[in-house]
This record gives sequence, structure tokens and C-alpha cells, in this order.
Amino acid sequence: MTQNLGPGPSHRSETTSSATPVGGSPGRHFGASGAVRPLAGLATVVAIAAIFALAVALFRASFTPTTSVTVISDRAGLVMNPDAKVKMRGVEVGKVSSIEARPDGTAAIHLAMDPNQLHLIPSNVAVDIASSTVFGAKAVQLEAPPDPSPQRLHEGQVIQSQHVVVEINTVFQQLTQVLDKIDPVKLNQTLGAISKAFNGRGEKLGKTITDFNAFLAKIEPSLPALSHDIETAVPVFTAYADAAPDLITTVESSTTISRSIVDEQQNLDAFLVSSIGLADIGNDVIGGNRQALSDTLHLAVPTTDLLSRYHEALGCGLGGLVPFAKSVPQFSSVLVSAAITLGVERYRYPQDLPKVAAKGGPYCKELGLPELPPEFRPPLLITDSGTNPVKYGNQGLLLNSDALKQWLFGPIDGPPRNTGQIGQPG
Repeated sequence: MTQNLGPGPSHRSETTSSATPVGGSPGRHFGASGAVRPLAGLATVVAIAAIFALAVALFRASFTPTTSVTVISDRAGLVMNPDAKVKMRGVEVGKVSSIEARPDGTAAIHLAMDPNQLHLIPSNVAVDIASSTVFGAKAVQLEAPPDPSPQRLHEGQVIQSQHVVVEINTVFQQLTQVLDKIDPVKLNQTLGAISKAFNGRGEKLGKTITDFNAFLAKIEPSLPALSHDIETAVPVFTAYADAAPDLITTVESSTTISRSIVDEQQNLDAFLVSSIGLADIGNDVIGGNRQALSDTLHLAVPTTDLLSRYHEALGCGLGGLVPFAKSVPQFSSVLVSAAITLGVERYRYPQDLPKVAAKGGPYCKELGLPELPPEFRPPLLITDSGTNPVKYGNQGLLLNSDALKQWLFGPIDGPPRNTGQIGQPG
């Protein structure tokens, strides 16, 4: 609808419409969202923060289960930090969770191990703290032992570290300690003396080095033999090392003996003088009676030979007397066994003449002397020493026919008329 407000060239027209805005609704204005937009922005920020935290947690393996193992080391090193890697044969099997300084100066390194890798690691595994470079970050290296244990690494196990890599600060610290002990003035004097010693002697030093090189070239063919001698000398040195306490004791005893000799030198001198005098007297006695001593020794030879031959019998006899000397007397009286026996052959000449012609040594060992078992019966030894106790003859009751004749007829002249004695003196 158009409305004309007045006449004239200047006029204003107003146009009105009753159409409804697109997307609108009766009773509401377009774009008025209230609290929806702030809540949506806050949710977006929270979601981004959650995603970032989840990424960090996943990167740090916070949701991965771990097994705690402790390593005791002399020191942890300068660049040993938490989250350092734990490797075995180049494969990462865990990380360092924390480092604890102990009161005794050592370090307790707590490891978070991958549970899936523990069954591959023996319980006696060796641990080294090493780094790829002198200034590089430290890592825990697990080394498999030559004889791995059948038991596996387990939760809460404590392992002693074997080695910590040398760091540059340790070298500087030791070098500083050495330099602190050196007097600069004396060092200057020493360097000056060395410079003065080498000054003008370059040719001689060069010749010395050349000669030394020639000497090394000369002994080089003998190096294998020298190496073999060194290897062979190891058991010898080991034996000397084992015997070192005894050798030291011997030296100490020798020192004590030497000290005793020095302390008793006057008595030793007197003893030597007395020994010299005794030796002089002995020379006079033995020299003056040399012939008599020689004759005595010659005369004693048969006796000593006889004793040497029958020494076993003497030993048996003395050994048999020992039990009687040590035992309690078993008899309080003397027992006599007497009996009347029949007569035997009387003495006959010359077969019953006594003689010494027995041969053979003592039979102590053969008979088991000097100790014999009960009811032992010694064997009968027949020797050529006179009459034979088992010779043939009339054993038993003998009738003296000559005595009977003399009783009946009186004395008869001449020898007895017994048949066995005809031709023998009566």
C-alpha cells in the first residue's frame, strides 16, 4: 500500500508489507540462541583437551600394565632420567620409572618392565648402565649370562648392577684430583729437567728408538714361544700363590731362628769350642786304639752275622714274652705232669753221636709266631743234629737178655751178646 502525504514535488512515500520472514516463526526473533553457543564451545574445548591428554597418556604408555623391578647401582650417572629405555639385545623391554638416591651413596633405579617380555629374561640377567656416546643419555642394558637360569625375572626382584659407563665428568674429577696433588714449581722443575735432558740428544734418542725397533723385530719370532711360556707359567704362579702363606711362615720362622742365633751367639761359640775339644779327644782315643777297635770289629763279625740271620727268631722270642709281661698271672701254683712210659732204644754208637749239621733259617713267619691260635700244634721239624726220634727200632718194652744171663750165670766176659750190638764196644 502507497500513501501520499502531501502535494508538491517533495513528497515521501511509505511502503508496508505483511509477509512473514523466511525461517522465522511467530513470536521469536532470528539468531537468538541463548546458552546453546557457550555450552557448545565449552564442550569443544573439553573434547580437545581430552584428546590431547589421551594422546599424551598413550604416548607415555600410561594404560599399559607394567611389572616393577629394582636395580641397585653404584651410581645412576649424570644423564639417567625417568622414562629412560630398558633394552635387551637391542629390543626395548621396559623403561625407568624413578631413581632413588640411597643413604650409602648408591642408587636404586626402579624399572617398569613389560610383562609380556619377562618370560624371555632369566632371573640372573646382568645389568649395565651404558650410553651410546660419552655425553649421551643413559640407558639400562640387560645382558644374558653365559649360563642362564631356568627361573624367569619376576615382580619385585632386585638386581645388582655390574657396570656403569665412565662419564666425562668422572674423568675430569679424577684428573682434577691428580692435578691438585702436583706442585706447579716441582712440575716446572721436572719439565725443565726433561727439556734439558733431551736438548741436543735428538740423534742419540733417534738411534735408541731405531735400535729398540730392531730389537723388537729380532724378538718378534719368539713371541709365540714367549706367549706359551706365559700361559704355562700361570699354574706355576698359582701354585706359588697357594703356597705363599707357608712360604711367608717359613721366612718368618727363619727370621726367628736367625734372631735366636744372634742372641745366643756366645753360647753357640762356647758349644763350637767344646765340640772342637771333644773332636780332638775323640781323634786321640780312636787313633790310639784303631788297631784294637779293628780287631774287635773283625771278631764281632761272626756274632753279628749269626744275629742278623736269626734276628727273626729273636724277635719272635721277645714278642712272645710281651703278653706274659703285660698280662696278670693266671696260675698260683706249679703243675707237674709225670708219667711212667715204656723204654725205648738205648744209645747206639755212632749213629747217636751229637752233631751240629742242621740247616735253614728260623720259621717264625711260617708258623705265625709269636702269636698262635688256641690249641695250635706245631709241626715236627727233623734236623740233622744227632739221633732220629722216628728212626726204625724196637719201640716199647725191651728185655735185657744179657742182664738175665748175668743174673743166672754170673758175670760173663766180653761184650754183650745181643744180636743188635755184636761187634760194638760194651
